[in-house]
Amino acid sequence: MSGLYPSLEDMKIDEMAHVQLAAAQQAQHDAQQQAIAAQSGAVVAPSSSLYAGLGLEEFMNYGGLDISEGALNQYVPQEVALAMQTPTPHQMPGAQALVSITPKNDVAMRRAEIQQGVRQVVLAKDQAGKLGIAVRAIDKGVFVAFVWTGSAAAMAGLRFGDQILQINNETVAGWKDSKALKTLKKADAQRVTLAVRDRPWCRTLTVVKDSSNHIGFVFKRSEITAIVKDTSAARNGLLIHHNLVEVNGQNVVGLKDPEILQIIGEAPRSVTLTIMPSFVYNHLIKNIGFKKIKGFMDHGVPPEF
Repeated sequence: MSGLYPSLEDMKIDEMAHVQLAAAQQAQHDAQQQAIAAQSGAVVAPSSSLYAGLGLEEFMNYGGLDISEGALNQYVPQEVALAMQTPTPHQMPGAQALVSITPKNDVAMRRAEIQQGVRQVVLAKDQAGKLGIAVRAIDKGVFVAFVWTGSAAAMAGLRFGDQILQINNETVAGWKDSKALKTLKKADAQRVTLAVRDRPWCRTLTVVKDSSNHIGFVFKRSEITAIVKDTSAARNGLLIHHNLVEVNGQNVVGLKDPEILQIIGEAPRSVTLTIMPSFVYNHLIKNIGFKKIKGFMDHGVPPEF
């Protein structure tokens, strides 16, 4: 098999589906051989088990996630189930993925996706002359450190951690915070054009809840401080010294830990996390103030695309 999977659990469940389909096809083949042997008077010893020798045992319990044969059936698409019942050689999908815990075209993954490349954002100031963003300079780049809820910046889809490359066609590399803010304030209220790169300091990863609705990590003030052994967080490469920035694409910067836990708890089985190295995160929010971030930062759920 080849290709990319949202999580390690998705890869494992797909492996098991291929094993189960191969076993069903083998059982069909054995039955045909038995029928042929019966007609000729020969004796063919039946297989001891439908899954004997296929290595299925390693899949039966995977860190609290039930992916046994019975549990697998809830993920198997109807066409695959039919193939298992009446397999023929041309129905074997080979490297094609059969099943996935994370739904295809998962809305949360689409909301959290970090696009490669540069996009243009055009804003108009509100009646108070505000765009609704604060910026910070890091490593000769200018980054979005704050997005006011309901502002032009929020409605245009700007997010915490986005990098601003140009303001009205003027490249901002090497600028200080003060120069970037001054340029934004002086810009025409009717039209401010930004060239933006999506959250270059961030990365996303999808994890899967176990039977206890747990992912497997500990965080304090949104910073990940510990990873629980043999959990989805550990299997999928979550790291400490990183801060949670988004959960399923929803900005959680400035929310209290119980509020973030509630968002994670109410999320579907597959959860996409956006994380940022803590040293960058702390630099971006420095001097903004928790109360301002908590009360005025945009925490809305991004629209479905």
